[in-house]
Amino acid sequence: MRRPPTRRRLLGIAAGTAAATPLLPLTVPARAAAATAPAATTWPVQPFPLDRVTLGDGVFRRKRDLMLEYARSYPADRILAVFRANAGLDTRGAQPPGGWETSDGNLRGHFAGHFLTLLAQAYADTREAALKSKLDYVIGALAECRQAFAEHGSPRPSHPGYLAAYPETQFVLLESYTTYPTIWAPYYTCHKILRGLLDAHTLAGNAQALTLASGLGDWVHSRLARLPKAQLERMWSIYIAGEYGGMNEVLADLYALTGRAEHLAAARCFDNTTLLDACAQDRDILDGRHANQHIPQFTGYLRVFDHTGEARYADAAWHFWRMVAGPRTYSLGGTGQGEMFRARGAIAATLGDNNAETCATYNLLKLSRQLFFREPDPVYMDHYERGLTNHILASRRDARSTSSPEVTYFVGMGPGVVREYDNTGTCCGGTGMENHTKYQDSVYFRSADGGTLFVNLSVASTLRWPERGFVVEQTSAFPAEGVRTLTFREGAGALDLRLRIPSWATTGVTVTVNGVPHPAPAVPGSYLSVNRTWRPGDRVQISTPYRLRVERALDDPTVQSVFHGPVLLVAQSPAQGFRAFSFYKDFTLQGDLAAAIGPEGRPQYFTTHGLTLAPFFVADSTRYHAYFRRTEPVVVFGTADSGVPNRARGDGLTFLDVLWAGAPFASQARFLDAVRALADAWLAEGRLTRAERDAVVAAAVRANLRR
Repeated sequence: MRRPPTRRRLLGIAAGTAAATPLLPLTVPARAAAATAPAATTWPVQPFPLDRVTLGDGVFRRKRDLMLEYARSYPADRILAVFRANAGLDTRGAQPPGGWETSDGNLRGHFAGHFLTLLAQAYADTREAALKSKLDYVIGALAECRQAFAEHGSPRPSHPGYLAAYPETQFVLLESYTTYPTIWAPYYTCHKILRGLLDAHTLAGNAQALTLASGLGDWVHSRLARLPKAQLERMWSIYIAGEYGGMNEVLADLYALTGRAEHLAAARCFDNTTLLDACAQDRDILDGRHANQHIPQFTGYLRVFDHTGEARYADAAWHFWRMVAGPRTYSLGGTGQGEMFRARGAIAATLGDNNAETCATYNLLKLSRQLFFREPDPVYMDHYERGLTNHILASRRDARSTSSPEVTYFVGMGPGVVREYDNTGTCCGGTGMENHTKYQDSVYFRSADGGTLFVNLSVASTLRWPERGFVVEQTSAFPAEGVRTLTFREGAGALDLRLRIPSWATTGVTVTVNGVPHPAPAVPGSYLSVNRTWRPGDRVQISTPYRLRVERALDDPTVQSVFHGPVLLVAQSPAQGFRAFSFYKDFTLQGDLAAAIGPEGRPQYFTTHGLTLAPFFVADSTRYHAYFRRTEPVVVFGTADSGVPNRARGDGLTFLDVLWAGAPFASQARFLDAVRALADAWLAEGRLTRAERDAVVAAAVRANLRR
């Protein structure tokens, strides 16, 4: 992070949010899609409502269309079966979805919340009347279930706002510290239902959904506000049973819509104080904790901070993000082994078939997005692009299905693993339904004053910004290539266009405005400002050339992944051990991996060492290697072998790593100068003997490397 936020800045951002949020009416116009709650108006950066951005042609829209087909086809009565059974109503012959969503499952009801969000997002995106009708049908049926259970439940709920697919038993047992698997995660299930209701209201204008959500929030407050803080903290420390998803986030969002103090008070009941305080103090105690149990808590802390101005909530979220994004992130952008956080920096040591739970990436991208609203540092969008392109996009099987979401749970990073899909009724099946119907939600952001437009992602899309009169179209084949064009189709006026220059775009970036090169330098990992008065027909072209590159595991630099620009490439092989790759012997003076990894014939497919390297977002059932073992045992330049071991220094980088990091070399003479200088330095530092130094230089003299 180049410019970490200070406590003073955080408090300044929050200054306008601590006052009471005005009460909003329970009805909204059918097209009033508010992607954020009212408190978000104080953020320096704002998202656009989901229906303001439409996807253009490309892989993102194709993946979305697969999920839309599922949303249109999957029977709503199957989603409702467990609620109707709990309320003593006719299930209409429908069977529950399955997986964890069964008639006796301890997590039953969670899938309905995700399904509501799926329908709400799909409707906001497409405005298909059939999707709205299905959404309204589910909401109406849930209202009937709530009323029937309040009147005739056995036992009756403690509050009429209670809405679930099982009695309050799990919640009562949690209060006496009952552990998993006797109970599962009752407040996790509650969160999914409550979030689905809010999305149905804010994205699809269903007023009844807000009424149900408000009642459910009242029930949560009635249940938790009477409990001592120590009891709550012990509950939230219990593995799985104490998992509550984003209850603090959704209750804070509910408070922003209702203005009811009880809803904010209920959100604060979910303070997981031990971890909250540790992260606020930047103490990393994540090792061994359940990843997805804790990631959404920090998005919730940011929303509580919005309403209270208490800086420890925001401090904790910022520090937590840095503990995970990078130090605990695999090359695809996911985190965790077997659902658990492992030691900071433990990447190579934890590779297997159960890495990167898809739910965890879903939540970490939400946290990245929320942090950006408060501190528009491109590091968050760099991370977002990685996770979206290489995990989320890759998590939906490239096949049609009307009976299954066909998404991943774990995404293995070990050698010779395979992606497994389906996940009907699981947590990742639920978040998976949501992932693929909101691809456009972070392509564009705006400044709070409307004077700046952030273009974060290269996804083909069209933005409609009626407040400014702009319609901006982005044409792009991303992630297939790094060239995109922004065209102002409608509207005129002054606007600061901020173009994200990805951190991987290290060579040859060009930006033109109406064919004229933009004079400012395009710095990787920053935003390039194009500030002018725009007119219809103005065109901005951004070229971020893709290069082949490697990324090293933090704990073992010889364990590496290969990328083409932002795209993770995986070696297709069923072998159960690491494949060994050696590249430096093939290098030219350019120092480019293209000399060792050749095109296969299809876009973004390559070959090396007799294997196909495929873009990981192509989601099939081929066994793959996301990491390989880099083997460069001897200092060699082309065919000139020095016979000297290619030793590593303390940071794990070898002689050849350091040498070729200085490429390209303008001539053979410049290359030889670089070899001599580095060999002399390693001799002085005791890493080479005099004889070895001379052998390395002699090999460089013999080498005849082409440009």
